[in-house]
Amino acid sequence: MDNVTASEIAGFGVGTLLLCATIAAPKVDALISASQRSSLGMCRRCGDLRMIACSKCKGVGLLRKGGFGVNFVDDFFDSLGDANRTIQSVPCNNCQSKGRTQCPNCSTP
Repeated sequence: MDNVTASEIAGFGVGTLLLCATIAAPKVDALISASQRSSLGMCRRCGDLRMIACSKCKGVGLLRKGGFGVNFVDDFFDSLGDANRTIQSVPCNNCQSKGRTQCPNCSTP
């Protein structure tokens, strides 16, 4: 660590700030959009659409077979478009494979 320059330390600091901003961006966006919806008299969660993305399948309607485990190797090969890999998926039981559910805040059961 004797050969670390001030520019390298500043680069690490800027990189850390960018990483923190990237992680916090979805939360900040959700907070701002919820407050805007509230000020317009709309449902804070769905914006009066009465439907939200399924929390289990994230709006896709399908789940990977084998549970919720994160396998970075499979994700890497999927991003490269490896034709030899097949992803087995099962329909989501939470949303009946539609990818959306009724908003719990404003929809009547």
